[in-house]
Amino acid sequence: MASQRIIKINEAIRKELSELVRTEIKDPRVSGAMVSVMDVETTNDLKYAKVFISVLQEDKKEEAIAGLTAAGGFLRKEIARRINLRATPQLIFKLDETIAYGMKMSKLIEEAVKGHN
Repeated sequence: MASQRIIKINEAIRKELSELVRTEIKDPRVSGAMVSVMDVETTNDLKYAKVFISVLQEDKKEEAIAGLTAAGGFLRKEIARRINLRATPQLIFKLDETIAYGMKMSKLIEEAVKGHN
């Protein structure tokens, strides 16, 4: 279980990254896709932060991850400038598949209910 401090840091990083992705990133791989920062998990020593993103277009997921990874240094520098932390974590971008998984499960439940009637 993460401490209250880490939870606050995660939320601050998520909020700032959302803003940066929306307004500052000019890379067409990212700006051309509907990218949302869903969650951030920072290690206790603040060395690394896993950033879970959701991409609306199925065919642009890998491109968006590559674009964000390429912009990682810029994003880290901006996070350091905006949030006063002892150490600014290295950002590791991961796809958040929970929305797609939820939609798949809803569809399966719907099909099962229709098949039962």
